[in-house]
Amino acid sequence: MASSLPRGIRNHNPGNLNYVGQAGAHKEPGPHGRFAVFPTAQDGLRALRDQLLRYQQRDGIDTIDGIIAKWAPPSDDNNTNAYTQTVASHLNVKPTAPLGPLTPDRLAALMHAIIRVENGQDPYGPLVNTIAQETAC
Repeated sequence: MASSLPRGIRNHNPGNLNYVGQAGAHKEPGPHGRFAVFPTAQDGLRALRDQLLRYQQRDGIDTIDGIIAKWAPPSDDNNTNAYTQTVASHLNVKPTAPLGPLTPDRLAALMHAIIRVENGQDPYGPLVNTIAQETAC
């Protein structure tokens, strides 16, 4: 894959998830590699989806503010406030407003917003919606 593409797209990891032993993934090579590399974009999108669902269902995180604070903390050199504002704006919600259940449509919108922030682009289009819809099955 072209090295000019953003890291998340090259790694089939559009959410730039850290590698923590995810099934089928491996750690990106190099001395500073920390992100997961997935076999396919679909696998990376499913990992993104599953992590967001885990934050809500397991951890009880129900706001954009809470999700992004955990996803992209300032301790990892992120501009968490700008990230939060961008995602909240994309979803047309206040950062501290409860999201309620992550329906497939809301989940897809959240995934699209994170992908755009992480990669500066979102080349996945309807594939994100398809992956989000799998939660309804």
